[in-house]
Amino acid sequence: MKTMMLGALAIAAVIFTACNQPEKKAPETTTNVAASTEPAATPQTSNAAPQKVSAIKAVVDNYLAIKNGLADEQPSAVANAGTAMAAALEVLDHSSFTPAQEKIFKENEDDLKEHATHISKSAAHIDHQREHFVQMSDDVYALVKAFGGGQTLYYDHCPMYNENKGASWLSEIKDIKNPYMGAKMSGCGSVKEVIQ
Repeated sequence: MKTMMLGALAIAAVIFTACNQPEKKAPETTTNVAASTEPAATPQTSNAAPQKVSAIKAVVDNYLAIKNGLADEQPSAVANAGTAMAAALEVLDHSSFTPAQEKIFKENEDDLKEHATHISKSAAHIDHQREHFVQMSDDVYALVKAFGGGQTLYYDHCPMYNENKGASWLSEIKDIKNPYMGAKMSGCGSVKEVIQ
């Protein structure tokens, strides 16, 4: 009886120890396409001043309109949002940016303008809009990390887009609404990061 008790305690100790070990991170090559209900990373908070966040808010809002138009497969709405984003970039006041923020903005500004212009002129070609949206998403992500987005944003990733090369995007909602796959696979992807 004493041997059974010691054996049970040893098994309980092993289970307790195993449950308290930090979880090993899975490689990024996973092919699970189910929508995640929990973020894979802890929320990131920007320490940017409110006026700096509001300076890029129009850019973020137009980016989200592009994303939603792509997810809903409405290329005309996407083109209109691309035009609005290009206009917002032209009048953006960056006088309050720190030197580091100014550098990040300048590194992404020309690319954002180019992608917004291409998207605005491609109302009949949603696939071409999506190609530019991939790179636009990287640029907007860099800005949001430097300035904040003025709201909670979810950084999502779809591993299946572009022949399984994958692509990421920012979203204002936790539920996956994939702008790359549209109606074919609207739930493909998972939340990789929460930015507040």
